[in-house]
Amino acid sequence: MTDAPTFAMRSTFLAAQRSDADAAVAVAGIPLDIGVSYRAGTRFGPEAIRRASAMLVGGGRPPHWIDPSALPIADVGNFEIALGDLTKSYELIEKQAGRYTHLVTLGGDHGITLPLLRALRTRHGPLGLVHFDAHVDTWRETFGQVYGHGTVFFHAIEEGLVDPGRMVQIGIRSPMPREVYEWTVGKGVTIVSAEEAQSSTPDNVARLVCETVGAGPVYLTFDVDALDPAFAPGTGTPEIGGLATWQAQAILRRLGSLAFVGMDVVEVSPPYDVSDITALAGATMAWEYLCLVAPILAGSR
Repeated sequence: MTDAPTFAMRSTFLAAQRSDADAAVAVAGIPLDIGVSYRAGTRFGPEAIRRASAMLVGGGRPPHWIDPSALPIADVGNFEIALGDLTKSYELIEKQAGRYTHLVTLGGDHGITLPLLRALRTRHGPLGLVHFDAHVDTWRETFGQVYGHGTVFFHAIEEGLVDPGRMVQIGIRSPMPREVYEWTVGKGVTIVSAEEAQSSTPDNVARLVCETVGAGPVYLTFDVDALDPAFAPGTGTPEIGGLATWQAQAILRRLGSLAFVGMDVVEVSPPYDVSDITALAGATMAWEYLCLVAPILAGSR
């Protein structure tokens, strides 16, 4: 916990240092939202998540008393992007992400996950993937565009960045063409719809995730529209019937056995938020992730 009151903390994630010289994990923002298909505004997500994270610098998480703010974390600022050029921006993101061993990324639209996975490919090969979302994001194209926030995992699967047999999507509920759904499950992806998650328990969902993903390296991507708009109104493509914040949090807390190598929080759109509740939800999911990997990070000091 810092000596400054919450409102006066350093405007970085968890009031972290800015230098990454001795950090085990880097936090970066990617203010990119030109790949959206509905409401823009996620370019402002990284700063909103950073501000909201000040609420989480208050000590450890009961009952294990893990305090991510005490870990060797550095907020390295925002990645460079190419204004108005999605392909060039992806190239820049991949290059910058390759500098860091363990990266927590604050988006930005969900398209940023593709270059982040590309950057991890050379180090880890095809990854397992835990994907919280209202949408499968496996469209071949959206509105005539090959790249965008709805095509991320089509490309990730086709490029061999992820192993679809070790990929679980949680919270899915949006309308979609049947062929998109059938292509996704046909590749071996496990889909847990929002309704299925709600009628089950966090223990059972987490058990399914861990059994499916297995022991290899795995990436976490958390789209805040996995949450119901009642809990996350500040997002570009809201879908009713989503997870409650506590459900997503409870599932995530039970994934400590997985070998995570990075994560992102995406689709926080502050212009549509109410009292920063979406930004706080996004910040908290990143904080929960850091609690999961804290034993590894602490050991790297």
